[in-house]
Amino acid sequence: MSAAGFEERLDRVLDRHRELGDALSVVPPPPPEELAQLSREYNRLSPIVDAITALRAAREEADDLQAMADDAGNEPEMRALAEEERAALMATMPAKEEALKVLLLPADEADERNAILEIRAGTGGDEAALFAGDLLRMYQRYVEGKSWRFELMSMSETGLGGVKEAVVSIGGRGAYARLKFESGVHRVQRVPETEAGGRIHTSAATVAVLPEAEDVDIALDEKDLRIDVYRSSGPGGQSVNTTDSAVRITHLPSGIVVTQQDEKSQHKNKAKAMKVLRARLYDRERALRDAERAAARRGQVGSGDRSERIRTYNFPQGRVSDHRVNLTLYKLDKVLSGEALDEVIDPLMTADRAARLAEAE
Repeated sequence: MSAAGFEERLDRVLDRHRELGDALSVVPPPPPEELAQLSREYNRLSPIVDAITALRAAREEADDLQAMADDAGNEPEMRALAEEERAALMATMPAKEEALKVLLLPADEADERNAILEIRAGTGGDEAALFAGDLLRMYQRYVEGKSWRFELMSMSETGLGGVKEAVVSIGGRGAYARLKFESGVHRVQRVPETEAGGRIHTSAATVAVLPEAEDVDIALDEKDLRIDVYRSSGPGGQSVNTTDSAVRITHLPSGIVVTQQDEKSQHKNKAKAMKVLRARLYDRERALRDAERAAARRGQVGSGDRSERIRTYNFPQGRVSDHRVNLTLYKLDKVLSGEALDEVIDPLMTADRAARLAEAE
């Protein structure tokens, strides 16, 4: 974007912010729904306006200092001081402009939403299931550290304490924005407890993070759904209750199938299954809509595709390596405890912003 184009964009933001301020101050006020929409846009633009104001004030100050430095009527010491202050001020300009460009990036509409987290054991048999359990506990501790809500919606366990599959609802401001980079294949390298020869085994688990959908996002037609009810069963096939409370919902147009059996109530199982189904359909629509944009970014941050190996947890070396940003931390225990997971997520968010800035140029 040219310098002139950048300034024109800043002017449009300022104009729109003023328009919104005027619309919010009219008497009588707009209808509640319109008022809420105007307020959200006004609040979203306010930090951008503050950054524009600060940048332009700094430019004016730099011009004033330059005028002082150029004024032959001033004492040499004053002119030298003005030139020195201007040079220091100008050194801060690139960072201010870069921060403003980041604020101007179009926001992901889903970033402020809650998240649906799905973890599945991959290749590696029992060891993969144990690792899936490790990941589940890592995310639970991470979420608790953020004071977010962690609700286990369904879980299928193995006899050895591993996890075949788990689905979790995570509630908290910006939960999806931070966790969406966790989608992909997580690989573990370690010596299983059952390995007598001390050989390192490699296994994997798949993580999917979906933005939680609202009813208004996905309109579901009853004729597109096949809902089956059956008797719940636990590990080994034993009955866990005596009623047909388990629910399987098939979305016929897409072929997506969701099952839920953790609750004793068929009604509660259906409600949870519908929540997961809406999230998967919403994620599918977003993926289709953003496919072209994702293709342009794939080489920079990674596609986020769930078949892509994104991270390796190496126990013998005590390291965690994220392959999308060539990041290696020798803090395996702290990452798995959730304590240092932000040290992996933050560079991914930074790389994502950099890639989107490159697109916007």
